[in-house]
Amino acid sequence: MREIKLPDSSINGEYVFTRKALYYETDQMGIIHHSNYIRWFEEARLAYLEEKGCSYKELEARKIIIPVISAECRYKKSVHYGDTVDICLHLTGFNGVKFSVAYRVLDHETGELMAEGETGHCFLNEKMQPFRLKKEAPDVYDFFKTCLEESADV
Repeated sequence: MREIKLPDSSINGEYVFTRKALYYETDQMGIIHHSNYIRWFEEARLAYLEEKGCSYKELEARKIIIPVISAECRYKKSVHYGDTVDICLHLTGFNGVKFSVAYRVLDHETGELMAEGETGHCFLNEKMQPFRLKKEAPDVYDFFKTCLEESADV
């Protein structure tokens, strides 16, 4: 695991992941299908962890699996094909066994809130059993603890 660093794309403790809405993500009404927001959350979360120095690939190589155990999205305004959005995220909880992440999807140009949500995750070993990071992977525990502390001001 690399040294923890604050991503260049952080604003006030939140990580910002920018992406353009793609044509295949739209529905018949020409707006982004609701299911894609959960995918966007995952894209942003993976980019955040990798930029901070702890990629899913590195964790899985160490036999640490991080499944999604809950996901919620509240839709405020429609995003259309070609729109650019900022997905802002920060950790909202971490106890060594589970962690949670909050997301805001903002229009890149106006900053208007388009959607918001949360995901919950746990840590599993290669036998798909929960375990305590502090005991089994203290460096990963320290990493997530630091991420939570950095998010405390959000």
